[in-house]
Amino acid sequence: MYVLVYDIVNDRRRTRLHNYLKNFGTAVQRSVFEFDLGTKEVDKMMLQVQELIDAEEDTVRLYSVCEECIRRARILGKGRLSLDPDFYIV
Repeated sequence: MYVLVYDIVNDRRRTRLHNYLKNFGTAVQRSVFEFDLGTKEVDKMMLQVQELIDAEEDTVRLYSVCEECIRRARILGKGRLSLDPDFYIV
């Protein structure tokens, strides 16, 4: 699983990035996505993300989350981890 967070200064770029990321994962907050993707898919996605942002003004961070970390995750309030239904941690 991956978690991507972003801080995009420009509204138009932020909207374009958000709409693009919806093709790959689940928006769990306004600027936070969770992805259940393989390494090749993530690499492809990040190449396009790089094209959508302005590296001088914007920030995008991608974190790889290990299986143990997923098991230990705590969510308060509404929401849950957005795991692919065909993906199970044993």
